[in-house]
Formats: sequence, structure tokens, C-alpha cells
Amino acid sequence: MVNKKQASQMLRILGDNTRFAILDAIQEQDKCVKEIAQELEMTHSAISHQLRILKEYNLVEFEKRGKEVYYRVKDTHVSDIIHQAIAHILHE
Repeated sequence: MVNKKQASQMLRILGDNTRFAILDAIQEQDKCVKEIAQELEMTHSAISHQLRILKEYNLVEFEKRGKEVYYRVKDTHVSDIIHQAIAHILHE
């Protein structure tokens, strides 16, 4: 059975502007914190904090490559939510 409380919580997590922007930034290509921070014009610390929350809710995954950690959207369900939200806003 679907846990509506968990689904609502996930939507609340996705409803944050910064977290949504991070997910949008990494859905097409893996990026490290430095790249995400530059793209969103934010500090490394702020991006890292939001990524911890996204990891906690199983919305992103990561891979260590040398000294850098690269993040990507966990699965197509997350990308679908992002695409659908944007499509809904653009639909007139």
C-alpha cells in the first residue's frame, strides 16, 4: 500500500527551489559539487548540504572518481517528476 505521508514528504523535499535546481542540473549529466555550485551560483557548502538531503531521500546517487564525487539523479522516476513539473508549468 502506498504510504501517502512518505509521498507527501518526498514532494516537500522536491519543492525546495535549490534541491529542484540541483536535480535538474544533474539529470542529463553527472556533475561534481564544484560544477553544480558554479552552475547554480551557490557555495560548495550550500550544495553539499542539499545533496545530503537528496541522498537521504534516495533521490540521487553518487560515484567517486579520483578525488571528486559525481552525483546523478537516482532513477528515471525522479527525472520524470522533474520533466512533468516543468511541462505542467509550460502548458497553457
